[in-house]
Amino acid sequence: MRYVAIGDSFTEGVGDERADGSLRGWADRVAEGLAAATGKPVQYANLAIRGRKLGPIVDEQLAPALALEPRLMTFNGGGNDIMRRHVDLPRIVELSRQVVQRCRDAGIDLILLAGPNPTSHIPLGRVVDRRGELLTTEITAIADEFAVPFVDMWHDLEIRRPGYWVADRIHLNPIGHRRVAGRVLTALGHPPTDRPGPVQDPRRSLSDHLVFYKEHVGPWVRRRVQGRSSGDHRSAKYADYVTISRESLRLGG
Repeated sequence: MRYVAIGDSFTEGVGDERADGSLRGWADRVAEGLAAATGKPVQYANLAIRGRKLGPIVDEQLAPALALEPRLMTFNGGGNDIMRRHVDLPRIVELSRQVVQRCRDAGIDLILLAGPNPTSHIPLGRVVDRRGELLTTEITAIADEFAVPFVDMWHDLEIRRPGYWVADRIHLNPIGHRRVAGRVLTALGHPPTDRPGPVQDPRRSLSDHLVFYKEHVGPWVRRRVQGRSSGDHRSAKYADYVTISRESLRLGG
């Protein structure tokens, strides 16, 4: 099994840190779940980079991903686009269609994902929610047209609870990433191997909201004004294949 993931921070695994500070995330958990379910090693690459809009995902990640000749690919993008002031939804839809078509032409099994909906926790949530609904509707239509499995986390009501998110309110915590991985593994015909535990929603005080705006909203706005991204000068987590096996999982690899 050769599996490649492309996308942004959602797929990179931001919010799901190991003890050593490295990122895990739902795509890593899917690779681990495939190795555990099949008993066979999985060659896994993750080209996703935080902050990337859909255009750069397609321009910078798709060709290298195809060059790795995977059997399976997961693709998500557009979340950073719909959070910008100006967004070209028809272009995002067309780029998504191109990804699906190129994977089909290459004989790759593709799973499309819609990321979870953070809009009940963030400023201008109604605007982002409206855009996300339109985009998810279009991606659903593409998935239906090409008969591609589609994991729709945007309409997963459970994962919208605050207990699934980290302090910045736009990235999932480990419990959230486990939930996404379980949905993807189910779409692949395998039972989830790492089920989320009990979820407790934090009680947010006025001081919590003030800290949120100071430590997360403020820096995000400054990056937008300065034309910077959280992913500037970053490279892919796994630009080439790493091996995930039952043995490595037992050893904590």
